[in-house]
This record gives sequence, C-alpha cells and structure tokens, in this order.
Amino acid sequence: MPFYLYQVAYSTEAVKAMIANPTDRAAAASKLIEGIGGKLHHLFFAFGKYDVVCLIEAPDDAAMATAAMVVGASGTASAASTTKLMTAGEAMAVMGKAGGAAAFYKSPMD
Repeated sequence: MPFYLYQVAYSTEAVKAMIANPTDRAAAASKLIEGIGGKLHHLFFAFGKYDVVCLIEAPDDAAMATAAMVVGASGTASAASTTKLMTAGEAMAVMGKAGGAAAFYKSPMD
C-alpha cells in the first residue's frame, strides 16, 4: 500500500474543544484510517505551519482522499496537505525510468 504524509492545521474551534475536553486524536485518526482500509503509522503534534503530522498507509489515492475529505468536512482543520510518498526502492525504479525517458525531452535551455 502507498504511504502518505498528511498534515493538518487545526481550526480555532477545534483547538478550543481540545483544551476544554482533551481527547486522544491518534485514536480518532486511527479509527478513520482503519475505516478506509489503511493504517495510521504515526501521529505527531508539531510546531510550525501544521499542528499535526501523520504517516499513513492507505490502499490508494481515492481512499486517502476520502479520509482527507472527512477531516475537511468536519470543521477540524483550517488547512491540510496530503503528500504521496515513495520508498527508496520505488524512487530508484523511477530514476531508472527517468533515465530512459530523458531521450524524449528537449529542455528549453538546449
């Protein structure tokens, strides 16, 4: 299954709710990801642009988009980002294909 980096910035309302009633967000996220047939490997709270960073394994792009839509529709997030990840082995395979495909591309600097 493919891996995804999912990052979320909480809405003001979500932060207020978590302060008033602290809940295990990893458990909630894990339940959602399992519901789409995936696995939540890690959920970290973070400093910076995003409040939460997750490493998720999902069956495919459609399943990951489904989970992201559920979170987005809930009002929990003020911003979110999903990045599809590749293993080093997958990246090496792409590098090999790129070497062959390079013959078909003419750079504007050529």
